[in-house]
Amino acid sequence: MDFKLSEEQQMLKDTVARLVRETYTFERREAYARSSLGHGADFWQQLAELGLCAVPFSEERGGFGGGGVENMLVMTELGRGLCLEPYLSSQIHAGGLLAQLADGASHQALLEQVVAGQAQLAVACEEAQSHYCLEDVRTRAELREGAWRLTGRKVVVLGGGSAACLLVSARTQGGERDEQGISLFIVDPSGPGVRRREHANIDGPRACEVLLESACGELLGTLGEALPVLRYHQGRALAAQCAEAVGSMQVACELTLDYLKTRKQFGAPIGKFQVLQHRMADMQAELEMATSMAILAACVADQPDSLARSQRLSAAKFIVTRAGRMIAEQAIQLHGGIGMTWEYVLAHHAKRLVMLSHQLGDDDHHLQAYAALLSAA
Repeated sequence: MDFKLSEEQQMLKDTVARLVRETYTFERREAYARSSLGHGADFWQQLAELGLCAVPFSEERGGFGGGGVENMLVMTELGRGLCLEPYLSSQIHAGGLLAQLADGASHQALLEQVVAGQAQLAVACEEAQSHYCLEDVRTRAELREGAWRLTGRKVVVLGGGSAACLLVSARTQGGERDEQGISLFIVDPSGPGVRRREHANIDGPRACEVLLESACGELLGTLGEALPVLRYHQGRALAAQCAEAVGSMQVACELTLDYLKTRKQFGAPIGKFQVLQHRMADMQAELEMATSMAILAACVADQPDSLARSQRLSAAKFIVTRAGRMIAEQAIQLHGGIGMTWEYVLAHHAKRLVMLSHQLGDDDHHLQAYAALLSAA
């Protein structure tokens, strides 16, 4: 197969890489993390002005018309820069849900703001007991006097603190784990009955817990039939997350190789010791395998939903997760104590890779999912 990028794709990759390289220094990232917003409003504005916020959306929706490969190119470079901005959760995950289900003037107006980078979204689907199962929903929605009222609790809502709207899954009928009866609602996080408890994750980006007490929600899509759509777009987000992890792994390997070339012991660079060369080679081999699987995930992300698509996405997540954890651990071991110092960027890449391994399903979850899909095929 020909994996060469088209001219437009190469231009997109170069644009994002140059923007991150020239403006998103480690010191600037740390300043963003300490700010009240938790990420860079000015950097997000730059993404919007360059049209990068529109990349995941179709031309019919006013976007760039990008697909899984274009999302991969953007997320790889954002991963290399350890960017804190909620691009994946807002533009790819939540934006994909809204673009597919938008059916009214108000939905279209919100979508236009998201495409232009003027508003951010967040997906609130995880609950304390759900453990990656989208069908495990205790949050309830009831129709009262012509309006939907939501009651429940959502956890680890990435980018939820800065989101203009939340896309919340809630059960409108059936039992807790029934696949039927799950609906999706647009909720104003500043509205009555909504409370957010924001917190920083250990790797820098912020998330929040959302408490709903008879909060008003606007139905998005068909009543009771949101689960297939949620699963499909979580797959698209999973493919983009694999690309982000690969970008972070690339930098971890580059930093480790540079350290082995410059750190001296017994009068020679430690990179001359064969055992360390072997460990570096193992890291590069894991990176190559993870890169191949991220490319596979990007190529199938926008395909129609099928068992084969789900199998490949779970396989990609499993392999990328295992590779990321191995590279993070080996990079710290080869650096020694400096690898864990707060002032050194490698430590933050290692924490980011660990956190990515637990988002949208960890390796054990996707290994079980892959085995189940093989049995169903």
